[in-house]
Amino acid sequence: MRWQRLWPVLLVILALAAAYGLGLQRTLSFAYLGEQRQFLQALVAARPAAAALGYGLLYALAVALSLPGATVLTMAGGLLFGTLAGAAVAVLGATLGAVLLFLAARHAVGDWLAARAGPMMNRIRPGLERDGFSYLLALRLLPLFPFWLVNLAPALVRMRLGTFALATLIGIIPGTLVFASVGAGIGSVLDEGRQPDLSIILRPAVLLPLIGLALLALLPVAWRRWKASHG
Repeated sequence: MRWQRLWPVLLVILALAAAYGLGLQRTLSFAYLGEQRQFLQALVAARPAAAALGYGLLYALAVALSLPGATVLTMAGGLLFGTLAGAAVAVLGATLGAVLLFLAARHAVGDWLAARAGPMMNRIRPGLERDGFSYLLALRLLPLFPFWLVNLAPALVRMRLGTFALATLIGIIPGTLVFASVGAGIGSVLDEGRQPDLSIILRPAVLLPLIGLALLALLPVAWRRWKASHG
């Protein structure tokens, strides 16, 4: 029984070791993207379906292993496939990776992970336990906590897989579209060896709509509490 509970974590550890051994983390950088841009664009032009599939699986792997570089990957999707197509594949890949990590946490050492998540886990646990879908959707829309933590925490409070997957899929769409749209226009920036301006997410035109969507996601929570207090 113990090995049946631990094998998902062992698989993640082995995959993580292989990823770092192959230098995958070094490829998730703007410098690498700039160096390989022409090759990658030629590959996409020659085999668009295979390239999109490979990109989606790479995104899923990066999320499942909690590798740094999700922003680079998202912007790479916009650069290589265009804003809408790149965002769509990134959303599917990120959701798949999040689900894999969710399942690994649920069926393995959830208590061990909860103990090491520390104060951040304690801050979001009550909301997830009370309001599940709405709270997770708000966390996805307005990423105040690390993406890896928001992937793990729902598993540790025994959220249903379908609820987790749907809230993740819907919640990451707006932010992904923003970064994919930026990525679609960074070719000249990369050619000059410069870093893209990521402060765009903090601009009022971007941040305020995300806050508005997060508040909208919490409306059912506010309604239930109001109804309970006046029922």
